[in-house]
Amino acid sequence: MAILIKNGRVIDPANGTDQVSDVLIADGRIAGVAPNLSYHNAEVFDASGMIVAPGFIDMHVHLREPGFEHAETLESGSRAAAAGGFTSICAMPNTKPVNDSATVTSYIVERARRTAVVNVFPIGAITKGSAGEELAAIGAMKAAGAVAISDDGRPVMDSRVMRRAMEFARSYGLPLIDHCEDLSLSAGGDMNEGVPSVRLGLRGIPAASEDVMVARDLLLAELTGARCHIAHISTRNAVAMVEYARRNGIAATCEAAPHHFTLADCDMAPYDSNYKMKPPLRAPHHRAAVVEAIAAGTVTAIATDHAPHPGSEKMQEFERCPFGIIGLETAIALVLETLVHTGKIGLSRMVELFTTGPESVLHLGRGTLAPGAPGDVTIFSTDVEWTYDVNESFSRSRNSPFDGRTFRGGPMATVVNGEFAWRK
Repeated sequence: MAILIKNGRVIDPANGTDQVSDVLIADGRIAGVAPNLSYHNAEVFDASGMIVAPGFIDMHVHLREPGFEHAETLESGSRAAAAGGFTSICAMPNTKPVNDSATVTSYIVERARRTAVVNVFPIGAITKGSAGEELAAIGAMKAAGAVAISDDGRPVMDSRVMRRAMEFARSYGLPLIDHCEDLSLSAGGDMNEGVPSVRLGLRGIPAASEDVMVARDLLLAELTGARCHIAHISTRNAVAMVEYARRNGIAATCEAAPHHFTLADCDMAPYDSNYKMKPPLRAPHHRAAVVEAIAAGTVTAIATDHAPHPGSEKMQEFERCPFGIIGLETAIALVLETLVHTGKIGLSRMVELFTTGPESVLHLGRGTLAPGAPGDVTIFSTDVEWTYDVNESFSRSRNSPFDGRTFRGGPMATVVNGEFAWRK
């Protein structure tokens, strides 16, 4: 099967391309990018007025399978990803059992091969059971298909264990994706510590709980030479520390989640659990710092931290419900609304944050439209108006603060390995 995408504005930062052109995909691979292409019996998609980009990569997704299929499965999560314009997603290890062995990694790889409509890359745990005490089988997980290690959601508090983890990650050529949170500082907190938390009578999570762990782990990265990737960065000081580390030759990268540069704690609907996430929505000056870090190039990638929870768990009292929101289907629209339409970044930078950025961290062999590359393509509009209805989501969960929000611009079609995985 061949697909010919006609008349779109092709933006491919990996090759410095930004022009109206055609993209030909044949036998699951990019066959050519040039004006006025033709191909016998190809399925033609008219992308006039749309952006055609390398397949978008989301390097931080919780797919819940195995163990929590009531919240999400590899199939449902991948369908939400395709509807959000993503062709590749990376699955965090907080499953049941935790992905801390080659057995679980292999299960995810094989299950995704049979049920997922996008590419799924597993991320292995740093420690056994993500308990922060004993290193997981890092080498065996890499051999089974893991592309990084992380104990996301359960930070490694023991500095000695984290040092050893970084040493192993470096020896295996894997990035360590770091959820930075000092649990002794954040314990019992439900939202960002500040005036809104006081007004609502909710326990606060100080920005320092993120900052002190970012500082520790960047120092450990300098010590070990490991590649340290800071997940869902959300504070002004954390951003400044990553900037400092990069200037001084430390192999540090970071990602930002759409909710952290779109919303602040003062935007939270009172006691609405759909606004409860970790890191929490921060004060406006932190949000502004993340936006500026994206514009300045400090942030390497945008990642959703898609964290589905069923209504039976999420719709409890704010203090009792779990942290996390879904985000795959709204990410492109939020980036356009908050960053592109406001002039903070251009479209080329936006595409970079979803393609060459995550690719530079994970080395997946994707993120480009070069001839011979995998036939993964994201097509999106910058001006089509649409309203997000969470009840029509492909995810099994409905925990989003953006339900009912009207956007200008969003995904139009997703091509994975030379086949349409979704189209509007």
